[in-house]
Amino acid sequence: MRYAAVTLIAFFLMPALAAAEDYAFPAASTEQSRLTIGSTTDIGVIRPVIEAFQSANPGIAITYREETTRQLFVQSQQACAGERQADDLIISSAMDLQVKLVNDGCAVEIPPTALAALPDHARWRNELFGLTFEPAVIVYNRKLIATAEAPTDHIALADLLRQPDRFNGKIGTYDIEQSGVGYLFATFDAAQSSTWGRLLEGMGRNAVQLFCCTSDVLDRVADGRLAIGYNVLGSYALAEAGRHPDMAIVVPTDYALVLSRAAFIPAGAANQADALRFLEFTQSPTGRAVLDRDARLFSPVNGAERLFEAAGMAENARQSLRPIPLGTSLLVGLDAMKRRQFLKLWRESLATGQD
Repeated sequence: MRYAAVTLIAFFLMPALAAAEDYAFPAASTEQSRLTIGSTTDIGVIRPVIEAFQSANPGIAITYREETTRQLFVQSQQACAGERQADDLIISSAMDLQVKLVNDGCAVEIPPTALAALPDHARWRNELFGLTFEPAVIVYNRKLIATAEAPTDHIALADLLRQPDRFNGKIGTYDIEQSGVGYLFATFDAAQSSTWGRLLEGMGRNAVQLFCCTSDVLDRVADGRLAIGYNVLGSYALAEAGRHPDMAIVVPTDYALVLSRAAFIPAGAANQADALRFLEFTQSPTGRAVLDRDARLFSPVNGAERLFEAAGMAENARQSLRPIPLGTSLLVGLDAMKRRQFLKLWRESLATGQD
């Protein structure tokens, strides 16, 4: 039974499904076709990309379904098993869950030339494609932390958190039991850095606040309810920092994980042609310009340089960028036993810090 392992993963990933947020983008001219996109990207972020695509393809109407990573994963499983109609295109920040779906035969192969400009780390088996270039960053409130003492890397952050009286309840990050991208970042943090356990304990000492989504952390850092947000998506942070001058962004200089929103066309998609057309548009010169300028998602093709300019990154921070590659190595953290063990360690480390 090829779906047994996937169903098991869904069981412990998701206690319940919430209603989807659907957004309609009518065709700009006589409707010729309809494209349905299931995605985890906030509509406010991806709207410029959709509108630019429709400007180039005015006969295509789009239904955009915004879901959490867990919801989208389970719904994609169901579609793969023939239990519901598949979306035409799936885009998710949970790269590991996307690899799992593709590895289980849920995607179609597309011509290798269609997205040939993408680097190797953003392509897998001509079925799964990374569309964005988004670092995990640290954000802080300038009114609560002076620029001179702002943490520039993970070690500096762990040192700063040795002040529980000052930062108690003022640190925010993902709840990795609820957030697919949060879990992904945490597993790579653990592999990248010997300071991970120390950082977790520091968060525990400071009664870290846990959230499902980047936007929840950013809202609270912007208004001062939180002093620091850890491992938030740089794309969203850049957009918010432009609206909130009290928010500052740090790309860690020791290492900065870079996520790429992974996309595939489901095997059961009714409109595979327009799905491919949308994928190709995102990496075209026009599409990349929209990703860089308007969406702040950037592109794996040339996003690193655009990111440097937008974030004002120092030269040493530029060397720290570490893209997470698409591939079967991402499946390790989804093993049921390994996941339970990792989450147990995560909880215990946070609790140790609270003692």
